[in-house]
Amino acid sequence: MEPERSQSASLFPSVAAQLRGALSNLYLAAALLAPPAAREQDPALDAKAALLDQSYYRLLRMVTSLSSAAYLTQEGPLPVKDRDIVALVGQVCGQAGDLAELLDLRLRFVCARERYVCAVCADALEQLLYQLLSNAMKFTPAGGTITVELHVRKGQILLTVADTGCGISEELLPTLFDRYLHSDRMDPPAHGLGLGLPLCRRIAEGHGGTLMAESQPGKGSRFILSLPDRQVGCEVSDISLDYTGGFNPTLLALADALPVEAFLLRSQE
Repeated sequence: MEPERSQSASLFPSVAAQLRGALSNLYLAAALLAPPAAREQDPALDAKAALLDQSYYRLLRMVTSLSSAAYLTQEGPLPVKDRDIVALVGQVCGQAGDLAELLDLRLRFVCARERYVCAVCADALEQLLYQLLSNAMKFTPAGGTITVELHVRKGQILLTVADTGCGISEELLPTLFDRYLHSDRMDPPAHGLGLGLPLCRRIAEGHGGTLMAESQPGKGSRFILSLPDRQVGCEVSDISLDYTGGFNPTLLALADALPVEAFLLRSQE
């Protein structure tokens, strides 16, 4: 990475910490002005508060991306433990699928196995999957389908996310995962900071794996994550640590793609 880019990525977490404190105060003030009990009794108030929540979650998602940007300057493996990857991926897809319906999208999870244990960094893998799902939801029109498949083949775990969206132009594919390095190819503000896919690639490499993309304009995109099929002997645990500050992790991860209706109280029940 270029020295200037490396220094910027290292600075991002400090900026994020400052923003996170200010956002927490704003969220607390909004909650006091429109408490859940009042929102339940007043649909108009709930709609206004949902718009505030949507904006807050989108800003918090951006701050979280800035916090994670330091990974772009690091090398070496991520800490992994033996986990049931079928359950992990299935849970993410189940939570995201309910919200995808608000966009008139169908999310399918396809896996022939009921359980399969392998060594992964669960939090990082969830972040990667949510990022790919968020991209698919943003660029797939209503009525489309997002398909997540999980396979075990020849010593590799293959996780694919495919959509029926607008696709990616051929000229962008070669540098798709380095867009942060190319200011002329970064996403416009409505689509993000351009950090998502580079972070996904870093997560893949941190597992000793790879992340590739296939796409044709007008025919959708397909992202293929390949991880080594291995176990490290650590105890399998179903306990997941919460790094979201108590906020809904699915809403946070998909905030950029979701409509305001997802933030109504009735949508979160």
